[in-house]
Amino acid sequence: MFYVYLLHSAKDNGFYIGFSTDLKRRLSEHRRGASFATKSRGPWKLVYYEAYTEGEDAEGREKFLKSGAGRRFLRGHLRHYLRVKGCASRGSDHKQPTIH
Repeated sequence: MFYVYLLHSAKDNGFYIGFSTDLKRRLSEHRRGASFATKSRGPWKLVYYEAYTEGEDAEGREKFLKSGAGRRFLRGHLRHYLRVKGCASRGSDHKQPTIH
């Protein structure tokens, strides 16, 4: 299987979108600081993932989720999580939470 996933940082309230063929192993690497891209921003919580049978499909999905349209998709699907965790922007109801 091939996985695309979204992590939430408890340290800076930011997000990380990644791809892996072994989701459990990759999450373990993120959590113990073995990933250069995320080691200084943990602890991390897995908040979303998708599974694919073909690697090309998962890689395409990861690329999409990292785009503006993909981030809007994630904000829409995770709006309740983002609001509960305080990730939503303050002020206007029209402002969207940030997924980096």
